[in-house]
Amino acid sequence: MSDLTVIVLAAGGGTRMKSKTPKVLHRIGGRSMIGHVLAAVAALEPARVVTVVGHQRELVGPHVSELRPEGVLAVQDEQLGTGHAVRVALAALADAPREGTVLVAYGDTPLLEGATLRAFTESHRSAGAAVSILSGIVAKPFGYGRIVRDDAGVVQAIVEEKDATDAQRAITEINSGILAFDAAFLAEAIGRIGNDNAKGEYYLTDAVALARDAGLVVTAHPVEDALQTEGANDRAQLAELGRELNRRIVTRWMREGVTVMDPATTWIDADVVLAPDVTLLPGTQLLGATVVAEDAVVGPDTTLEDCEIGAGARVVRAHGQLAVIGAGASVGPFAYLRPGTLLGADGKIGTFVETKNAQIGEGAKVPHLSYVGDAEIGEGTNIGAGTIFANYDGVAKHRTSVGRHAKTGSNNTFVAPVVIGDGASTGGGTVVRRDVPPGALAVSTSPQRNLEGWVVSRRAGTAQAAAAQEALGAVVADATDEQPENGPGLGGGTAERAES
Repeated sequence: MSDLTVIVLAAGGGTRMKSKTPKVLHRIGGRSMIGHVLAAVAALEPARVVTVVGHQRELVGPHVSELRPEGVLAVQDEQLGTGHAVRVALAALADAPREGTVLVAYGDTPLLEGATLRAFTESHRSAGAAVSILSGIVAKPFGYGRIVRDDAGVVQAIVEEKDATDAQRAITEINSGILAFDAAFLAEAIGRIGNDNAKGEYYLTDAVALARDAGLVVTAHPVEDALQTEGANDRAQLAELGRELNRRIVTRWMREGVTVMDPATTWIDADVVLAPDVTLLPGTQLLGATVVAEDAVVGPDTTLEDCEIGAGARVVRAHGQLAVIGAGASVGPFAYLRPGTLLGADGKIGTFVETKNAQIGEGAKVPHLSYVGDAEIGEGTNIGAGTIFANYDGVAKHRTSVGRHAKTGSNNTFVAPVVIGDGASTGGGTVVRRDVPPGALAVSTSPQRNLEGWVVSRRAGTAQAAAAQEALGAVVADATDEQPENGPGLGGGTAERAES
């Protein structure tokens, strides 16, 4: 819409949130509330977007600029009402629009959809209206401005809750706050809006009466899905909108061919992408920009944030962030994939394994009870249970490289930096401090020594020593029972000892 200007109002304090975070920056569905609104606005491809900031603008402004770098920020130093905010927005434009349409939206309506805004804007244009109101029919209209119509159904005005009569408060058609204006009319009318009302503010909705007095067309377009225009003023309302947003997202993906075993316990952020025939088991959370390819199975009890899951992969009871899982690979249960994890096709990260900044090759396996940090593991290699990649020397991080088709023993420690060559092996309990050539076996264990009687002499009086003494006594008794009947010191027994 090349002649469309959108103004997003986001200057309010949101005191009922009782938070150091500005209201519009509170998040649901993986985005801030204003992030959802700006995404809906972007679907219209408008010529200009102006966001009005005020309260905590040092936080809201940079966030908005990051989401829409080409947009314009307008600062409302004093929050004197919506009419004043729009006046500030128009003044911030070097070339304030005199033709086309100006759409005014709010930054705290996260369920708003681009298709709804497009239909509303097109309806406004086709009606040739000076002002159009996106309205909704609700059972409990308390707190909202009411749409006042005459007996013929023609819109006469919008009356705010505090200024409404008892009869007007009974009206169930409400103003969503989203308005569309003929740009030329708005440019002329915005300066004539006064503040003669209970709150002493400049209400943008007073433009409706100005248009009516001028004999211009005013229309209201009820939206069937009134929840799209619902705002969140406190944490309870935010949670309700979050649940509803998630329900809509999950339902959409099920209709796109994704199997969701338990929608009530499955959470999917707005930017997640799922292929047909993905299966999500109960307790799954897919967050951020996670992408899951076809035939993959995720869950139960799994959280993935900004991860990429390949076709046919299986991730069970795992937590992953900024990780890539190859096709046909297996993860979990109880695995922790930290940023920089890359698991190749048909690879395995098993039970109680933590990985970080680790590239694990195709078909390679880290089956259980291991930490793999700052490492490269070649294709087909198997890492033994209980292995630690000791990547930190107290000052700096170092990398370990394990070659292709290597076999490492259990309870190994790789003291980085170190290289284990292709086809090499390491023995159980080995501490690898030097490079291992290809095909070599590395062992660092010495022959076992048993210090007899150590516990009895060094831990006397303890339960451990008592148990040892009892066991040693039983051994002596068994040895005595096995002596010849004539006993020691008699007959052959003495001769045998003498010979030995």
